[in-house]
Amino acid sequence: MFKKLWKKLEFLAEQERRLTSADMIILMNRFFKLFFLLHFIFFSCSDKEELVISFSSSEINYSGRINMTDSSASLIWPGSSVKINFEGQSLSTLLRDETGDNYYNVIIDNDSLFVLRPGRKKEYHILASNLSKGPHTIEIFKRTEWSNGKTDFYGFKINTNAKLLAPTKDKKRKIEFFGDSITAGLAVEDSSGQDLSDSKYTNNYASYASITARHFSADYHCISRSGIGMTVSWDPLIMPEIYDRLVPTDSKSKWDFSLYRPDIVVVNLFQNDSWLVNLPDHPEFIKRFRDKSPGEVFLVNAYQKFISVLRNHYPEAYIICTLGSMDATKNGSLWPGYVQKAVQNINDNKIYTHFMPYEESTAHPNVKQQINMSESLIQFIETTINW
Repeated sequence: MFKKLWKKLEFLAEQERRLTSADMIILMNRFFKLFFLLHFIFFSCSDKEELVISFSSSEINYSGRINMTDSSASLIWPGSSVKINFEGQSLSTLLRDETGDNYYNVIIDNDSLFVLRPGRKKEYHILASNLSKGPHTIEIFKRTEWSNGKTDFYGFKINTNAKLLAPTKDKKRKIEFFGDSITAGLAVEDSSGQDLSDSKYTNNYASYASITARHFSADYHCISRSGIGMTVSWDPLIMPEIYDRLVPTDSKSKWDFSLYRPDIVVVNLFQNDSWLVNLPDHPEFIKRFRDKSPGEVFLVNAYQKFISVLRNHYPEAYIICTLGSMDATKNGSLWPGYVQKAVQNINDNKIYTHFMPYEESTAHPNVKQQINMSESLIQFIETTINW
C-alpha cells in the first residue's frame, strides 16, 4: 500500500515539471502524515488487547483511609489496599512512592503472594503475567506504616484479552483498629530476635488485626503508628491527636467518619505509655508531663475520654478495649486495671475489655505470636459479640 503511494507521488512529480521545491516539500509532508496515520491505525487495531483503568474507576475496590486527589489515590495508612477483578493474561499498576521505602503484598486470586517495593519514580510494575483464561482478582496491600510516606496509585493496565469485571461486592462486616507498633505489625517478620525496625520486616498483613479482619471477611481500617501512645509517645503525636485525620501528618486533613461505619472498633493502646511514664528525661515526657509522672486518675481519665470520643463517632459499634501482648499485660502490671476502670466509668454495655497474655518476650510479636493474639481476639468476638 505504501509502495503504491510512493509510486503515485513519483508519477505526479514527473507529470508536473513545473513543481517547485516548496511544492515537493508540501507533497512529501502530506505523504508522511498519511503514512504515520495509517501506521497508527494498523497497530492500534492489532493491539486492541490493552486496557488502561484509571484510579478513579468505580470498578476498583479500595479499603482503608484513602486520600483521593485529582490525579491519584494516595495510600498512606498500613493495611490500605486496592483490588481489581478482570480478565486478561497480565496486569500492571502505575505507582510512585514518596520515599521508596514502602512495601506491598500483591495477592493474586486470593492465593499466591509476592512483595512489591515501588520506587520514587512514576512507573508501571508488572503484578501478574501468563495468567490463565477467565476471571482473576489482584489486590495490592500496604504492609508498611505512614512514617514511610505515601504511595500514589494512578491505575492499572491489562494486556491480552483485556476485560474489566464488576468490583467485589461490599463486605457486610466492618472492623477498625486503633493501635501502636503491635497493631501495625512492626518487625513481625524479623526472625533474628533483634526486633529490627527496618520496614522490610514490617507486615501489617501478618498482624493480629489484619488476620482477625480476614477471619470474619470484614472490611478493614487500621489507624496505627509505631511508638504512639494515649498520653505520650516516642514521637511528637499521640493517638487522640491523629485518630481523626485522613493524612496523619496534616492536622487540617480530617477524615469523614460517615464514609466508614465499623461494626466493631478495637483499641490496643497504653503499651508505649507504660514505658515512657518512667522516663522523666525523655523530651516527650517533659513535653506532656513536665517534671511529674502522671498518676492513675490522669491515665484513666485520658483513656476514658478517648473511648468516649470514639463512641460519639460510632454510636452503634461494639468497642473492644484490649492490651497486649507485650509487657503491659505481664503479671502485676497496673495498665490493664487502668483500662478496666475507664470502661467501668463509661458504663456502656457495648464497650468491653479483653487482654491478651504477655508473650514473655522483649521483642515485638513475631508471626506466631501475632497469630496467637488473633486467635484470642477472634474467640472473644465470637463468644461475646456473636459476630
